[in-house]
Amino acid sequence: MQKISELVCSNLSELPQISQEIVKIGKDWNFWILEGAMGAGKTTLIRAICKELGVKNEVQSPTFSIVNEYETKGGKIYHFDFYRIRSEQEAFDIGYEEYFYDENALCLVEWASQIPNLLPAHYLMIKILVTGEQARVFELWKK
Repeated sequence: MQKISELVCSNLSELPQISQEIVKIGKDWNFWILEGAMGAGKTTLIRAICKELGVKNEVQSPTFSIVNEYETKGGKIYHFDFYRIRSEQEAFDIGYEEYFYDENALCLVEWASQIPNLLPAHYLMIKILVTGEQARVFELWKK
């Protein structure tokens, strides 16, 4: 893994600018992993990223459905939350390959640590570090 950027956010009002920068940096990857502690703001960041990419419908955590699909002018976005799965077999059961290897879509994945053997060879990882009540540091890593 190689660290490629670090973005500092002192307040949630800065998320539109942060997401704009992440979208610009991440344009060469169609698979993004978001890592952070429970409550760090993974879904909140995904909402901001989806808004930046032109998603019109409401972005919600797919904790129970595992995957949500959003439409943009540029293609589809698949938003995964693997927090509740108990085995990688559950990812096979939802047909993860169709999503992960759709070259015309962007995959945004929360709790990828639950499926370590299924991750693609190359991806962008966004590590969210909580530094205050509304403050975050976003580290961007490439693999």
